[in-house]
Amino acid sequence: MAHFAYKARSPGGQLVEGVLEAASPGAAADLLFGQGVVPVDIREQPAGAKKSGASTGLSLFRPKVGHLDLLLFSRQMHTLLKAGVPIMRALAGLQESAINPAMKDVIRDVRESLEGGRDLSASLARHPRTFSPFYLSMVRVGEATGLLDAIFLRLFEHLEFERYMREQVKSALRYPSFVVLAMVAAIVVINLFVIPAFAKVFAGFGAELPLMTKILLATSQFFLNGWPYMLAAAVGGFFAFRAWVATPAGRYRWEAITLRIPIAGKILRKAALARFARSFALGSRSGVPIMQALSNSAQTVDNSYVARRIEAMRENVERGESVLRAAIGTKIFTPVVLQMVAVGEESGALDDMMEEIGQMYQNEVEYELKTLGQQIEPILIVALGILVLILALGVFLPMWDLGKAALKR
Repeated sequence: MAHFAYKARSPGGQLVEGVLEAASPGAAADLLFGQGVVPVDIREQPAGAKKSGASTGLSLFRPKVGHLDLLLFSRQMHTLLKAGVPIMRALAGLQESAINPAMKDVIRDVRESLEGGRDLSASLARHPRTFSPFYLSMVRVGEATGLLDAIFLRLFEHLEFERYMREQVKSALRYPSFVVLAMVAAIVVINLFVIPAFAKVFAGFGAELPLMTKILLATSQFFLNGWPYMLAAAVGGFFAFRAWVATPAGRYRWEAITLRIPIAGKILRKAALARFARSFALGSRSGVPIMQALSNSAQTVDNSYVARRIEAMRENVERGESVLRAAIGTKIFTPVVLQMVAVGEESGALDDMMEEIGQMYQNEVEYELKTLGQQIEPILIVALGILVLILALGVFLPMWDLGKAALKR
């Protein structure tokens, strides 16, 4: 199948441009006639050309569709559909108003796919890097129930929650990361430039040096002699780590380890469970079957370890177990949460309870993030104090001994 760029006239005489997929120019013309437009010009696109036909620039340097673009798209689609605007007109308006060229191309392709007779969910599925499986399943539910406007509003709220969580985590980790990097830089500078200068002074003493000073001098010598190898090892280790995390097994093991990191681990766990509970409640309220709701929710937690536990939970429910027993088997929920799940399942209001669980976890994450600086600050102060103490003992003890020797003379 080839791609053909076309120009056609609508029944109202308006010029329509786009790209479609067909076996030949004649087949492309038949498709256009089937859509109720009269083709004016049909040209096959060269292999590797952009589907939009609007630009010949390299896609490598084009911006990508970001989270904010998808957030705005969902909100605007809700507003337009709620106002009664037909979906084709809504997409045309969003295409014209889109600032990001990548998002503009995505909307254009979705419009052309809809003109070709596909459903909205199938048209969005042509862009898996932009629209997640969870997003697509929600749109399918909206198509089946006729509540697309409400679905887009719920997707907007879900994406806004995701954005808020990510920004809060980044904001909370910014200061500790800066302090740790500053400490590492200080250690490198001290070992490469400061201690070697003192080493020359200590060498002229001709006396036995304290143990701490010997350790500092040996560490500095190691840095001076081996810094190219250390740099190469650090760079190689970085890329090796990235390659390992890129594999499914490596990512699973690493994200399991992150959940056990002191202080940060519990925040990551609660954030993942908040995403799960909110997305599960959203799917259940929208009419998604419980099996599909669990599968979709597993794809939103942003942690492969938690996602695999939720998939195991789905498999247990599929075998006939209750949601409560399946949740207990995951060993990732607290007793309070399990009690809420039991009440929700017994009362038939599991979606409401999951929404409350998501809100509870969100509140806990917000509190943890607000107090994160207070929790990390004592650790950083102790680490800085130990570093200063080692430097002070190693550098000033020999001078102190030299001073005492001079006084005795």
